[in-house]
This record gives sequence, C-alpha cells and structure tokens, in this order.
Amino acid sequence: MMSMTVQEVLALAKTKGAQFVDYKFIDLPGVWQHKTVPISEFDESVFTEGTGFDGSSIRGFQGIEESDMLLIPDPGTAIIDPFMKLPTLSLICNVVSPDKVSYSRDARYIAQKAEAYLKKSGIADTSYWGPEAEFFLFDDVRYDATQNTAYYAVDSEEAIWNTGKSENPNLGYKIRNKEGYLPVPPADATHDIRSEMSAVLESLGIQVEAHHHEVATAGQGEIDMRFDTLTTMGDKLMLFKYVVRNVAKLHGKVATFMPKPLFGDNGSGMHVHQSLWGNGSPLFFDSNNYAQLSQTALYYIGGLLTHASALLAISSPTTNSYKRLVPGYEAPVNIAFSARNRSAAIRIPMYSNNPKAKRIEFRPPDPSCNPYLAFAAMLMAGIDGIKNKIDPVAAGFGPLQVNIYELSPEEKAKVKSVPGSLEGALKALEDDHAFLLEGGVFTQDLLETWISYKYANEVDAVRLRPHPIEYKLYFDI
Repeated sequence: MMSMTVQEVLALAKTKGAQFVDYKFIDLPGVWQHKTVPISEFDESVFTEGTGFDGSSIRGFQGIEESDMLLIPDPGTAIIDPFMKLPTLSLICNVVSPDKVSYSRDARYIAQKAEAYLKKSGIADTSYWGPEAEFFLFDDVRYDATQNTAYYAVDSEEAIWNTGKSENPNLGYKIRNKEGYLPVPPADATHDIRSEMSAVLESLGIQVEAHHHEVATAGQGEIDMRFDTLTTMGDKLMLFKYVVRNVAKLHGKVATFMPKPLFGDNGSGMHVHQSLWGNGSPLFFDSNNYAQLSQTALYYIGGLLTHASALLAISSPTTNSYKRLVPGYEAPVNIAFSARNRSAAIRIPMYSNNPKAKRIEFRPPDPSCNPYLAFAAMLMAGIDGIKNKIDPVAAGFGPLQVNIYELSPEEKAKVKSVPGSLEGALKALEDDHAFLLEGGVFTQDLLETWISYKYANEVDAVRLRPHPIEYKLYFDI
C-alpha cells in the first residue's frame, strides 16, 4: 500500500485499465463490506462527496429511519484488487453522515481519533503496531445449528486424526498435536500456499518479515507483517485477512481466523507488538532498567494490565475467544508482564539490544477482533497508564520470570487472571471504560452499541442453546 494523492489514484486506475472501483469499509464487529461501481461512475468528486449506502443493513450501524450514509474513500489506500476477474481499483473508506460528519460507530475513524489524541497528549507523536495474526487452513468445513441439531466438522490433509484415513495413498505426514511449530515440508503441507500469500501481500506494498507453520495440527499458520502506524496497520490487517482467505480459496482450502476451531490443541491468537515514538526516536528504551524498558514503557504496561479485563471485550471479542484463553495452550491468561516469558499477558521481546526494536507484546488479543477498535483501545489504556503513572511493579503485575502455569496454588492466587468468558469481559468493560472516552476517542454510544450487540447476538445466542457435549454428559441423567 503506497500513499497516493487523488490525482495519482486517478492515474493508477487509467494506467491499469480499471473497469470497476470497489469501495471497502468495516462493519462494527470487524468484517469488511464493499460496494462496486463502473469506472464511468468514478471521478475525483467521490473523495469529497462520497458514495451512498444503506447503513441500516450493516451490523452495528444505523436504524432504518436514518439509514442513508456515505463512504469517503481514502486515496492513500488505493490498490488494484488482486482477486477480481476484471481490473478493479480498490479503496478503503471512512463512513460519514449525509452532512459529511464523521460517524461515531466507524471503527476506522476511532483509530484516527486515537492517533490524534496521542499527538495532542504530548506523550508521543507516533505509535507503531505489529500484530501476529494466526489462522488455520482447512480442506473442508461443515456446521449447522437448528432447533434440533448442532454440529461442526472440519478436516485437514495434515491433521493428526487422519493417520488412519484411506487417502489412496496415505503418506503419513501428519502433524501431532502441539508439534506444529516450524516443521519442514512435507509435514508442513501449507508452506507453498503461505509463500503465495506472502508474495501477494508484498505486491500490494505490505512488507512480510516471515511466515511459518504454527503449533497446532491441521494447517495452523502465521505470516508476520512489518510494523506500521495504528490506522495504517488496521488497513493492512484487513487486507491481510482478505488476501489469506482468497489465496486459500484459490487452492481449494478455507482460511479461518476463528480463535479456537479445534479442541485439544492451540488456538489462533494475535499477539500485538506496540511502541511509542517521538520526534523520530523510540520512547520505550532505557538500558538501565528492567528488560531495557523506559519508565514510559513501564507506565504504558501498567495501563494495559490495569485495564486488561475491559480491553479483552474489544480485543478478544467472541465467545470462542475464551475457549483459547485457558491454561495449558500457551494462552496468556495471567495479568502480568515479563521479559521473554510467553506465559505472561505482556512479553518483552529480547531478541535485540537496538533501541529502535524495543517494544512490548500484548498477547491476549486474537484475530477475531475489529483491529481499528482493538488497537485504539490498547493505545488509550497505555496512555492512561502513562498519564496516571501506573507502575506495574507496584500494582503487583510482576515482573515474573517463572512459568506462571507451574506456580504453586498459593503463588498463583497472587496473579490475576483475564476473564473466563465474553460475558465477564463485557461486564469489565461496563465497569471500566472511562479511559476510552478521554479526548472523545470512543463514545458512550459506540460502547453501549458494542456491548448490547455482543450480548444479544453472541453471548445469548450461545447461552440459550444446548451444546452437543451436554448430550454426552447429561442425556441419560
């Protein structure tokens, strides 16, 4: 993704022979939507006047009585869509009202407000973000939930449960549970697909640092992008998911960013690396402190951990997220920080002594989140920690250099844990959200809409239905 002016976007469309223009935007839960027009309907006026859509048909947006909304494309997001059959210019948009007022429930706008609030605070002028979004590549998926039926079934050519399957022939290269981290082909059956995904991302201006198989069986993978600023990284993560899904489909596979699609093996997280910079200099480094962290970085950590439970309602926002956030699967369920320690909610990477590489990694989030909202919420928590000088050591958050999972019951009782359910996280957000409202970054309307949507459409949807395992446990009771 290369930043362009309006005139450069028009020239790109002409040079590439674009026949259509695709306007992409994000709904409240975090899924891309789009609208496409012929190139004859595209000119520079759309960048100020916008293009209309029905906001009442988008999740978390408007009521039908005030449904008219506009999309304002950002010229800096222009690319030629790599998957459309006919040449198509793609633009990511902000959502505004018919009188051109930015929409309070537009997650991309909230991300932009968070960046502006950081600059206005005087703490820093830039925040950098590096999410590691894990995913599974399955060969088949089937599921349904009706009044009298509930089931799911997924399959993968490399899954351990297929060692006995008749595959004519079965060559036996199956990855055992928890042994999927970094095996070479042929055990790593999805290497070439990840390479193709990476090549497409690079062609779109998204720098890839590495890709590899992840811990779980059944095609779990990770592709790491180079860090970038908050809103831009939100754009890149949405494009990343779009590329992963479409390349997978071209190979007859299906990609899912669902946090915990398999029982008994690791789920898919999205560890988020983050740092603050000012005047071109890193603000998180101090060679004299623990893990070479500056006091600013420690206060930032204090803010993240103080508000961790509330943050999870936005950064781990599905009922399925809490099937991942359980002990024993490298899941960061403990509200603590530590250098190098992956059993803590915040890890301080120690690969390099370069001040520019100093960052913190918040590990509870997963890729089911709306990235603009998640990054903005984390930044607001960090800023709150800095403004209120929340010392994570004094607050009892560590540092801990032991495997937290192996602590004695007495020691473990001193370490706070993240909520065990989406309902618990939403309750924490209801009780602790003032830090998000600072500077008007989040609004009360947005948070109330988010919480009510999650309760009505997700928490209650799961809570009210019998679970298949309940039949196994209780049918003959």
